[in-house]
Amino acid sequence: MEAVAVRSWWEGRRVLVTGHTGFKGAWLTLWLERLGASVTGLALPPEDPAGAFSALGPWPALEPHMVDLRDGPGVAEVIAAADPEVVLHLGAQALVRRSYADPAGTWAVNVVGTANVLEAARALPSVRSVVVVTSDKVYANLGDGRPFTEDDRLGGHDPYSSSKAAAELATASWRRSYFDDRGVGVATARAGNVIGGGDRGEDRLLPDLWRALESGAIVRLRYPLATRPWQFVLEPLHGYLLLAQALAEGHTAVPHAVNFGPGLAGCVAVGAIVDRAITLWGAGRWEQEPVRQPHEAHLLHLDASLATSALGWRPQLDVETAVAWTVEWWRAAAGGDDLRKLAESQIDAYEDMVRS
Repeated sequence: MEAVAVRSWWEGRRVLVTGHTGFKGAWLTLWLERLGASVTGLALPPEDPAGAFSALGPWPALEPHMVDLRDGPGVAEVIAAADPEVVLHLGAQALVRRSYADPAGTWAVNVVGTANVLEAARALPSVRSVVVVTSDKVYANLGDGRPFTEDDRLGGHDPYSSSKAAAELATASWRRSYFDDRGVGVATARAGNVIGGGDRGEDRLLPDLWRALESGAIVRLRYPLATRPWQFVLEPLHGYLLLAQALAEGHTAVPHAVNFGPGLAGCVAVGAIVDRAITLWGAGRWEQEPVRQPHEAHLLHLDASLATSALGWRPQLDVETAVAWTVEWWRAAAGGDDLRKLAESQIDAYEDMVRS
């Protein structure tokens, strides 16, 4: 039997989730609700009313707060009132092209915002664990094709990637300076490219395709041959839950940084992912963007063996299934179906896979 988020541990647990109105944050909040946790959310209002947060509501076990991560006093006030035992920090400016347009704003959200969350958490004796979610793009990418391990050098070419690497450094500093002496577990989580229902982010591959399919337009791909480690949204979220629990329980072997990504078979070219989705949907086409685009790494691959050895985590869904579960959401949304019910059924199916 593999590790799975245990209801008996999470039930009644006070959890603070930043970025709960975002794609991953909404899915995580839903899963925590189903595990019986008491969740406080801290985020900006959702950018797209058709996104995951609105689609997965209503939220009977959530206490939401709309606060900018750059507002240190506001962040501290919400976190102090929540008095959490577990802090899951997902809030971020997560778009590469937006970071080129607003580099200082991206750094302020991703670095100063992370520092604000850590500062607020260290003031509370209730906090037992903190997981700061960064990115697979925190590594200095030399393009040599080798999968990144947690000990590889941090870097980041674009403002988004570099801001996430800086958030890693901030987290390590706060952990060593303040949390270690108190026995509070603090770690970062670095996930590969995440797909799934309810993602409406701009300049993101499958959301761009979904919008094109809805309008009958041709989707334009910046780098169709670029390879990414694709995974369904529940894969890294399961890792975050396992990591937070292990940290809170004081396991001495828990790493301070953990990769969550698919195996080599899940590292697929952008164009191939779009082709698979178009085939499943039954319509659509793509073209390569003719205009020169800002720099992006062409090859990313994570070594997630540490997550397996330290936490018992391993990916459950192959890339074809990950795309199929995403397209299933599109069909349900187009048909006016109950999307929360669909998401709950996917969580149930995923948990069954983990237990089998």
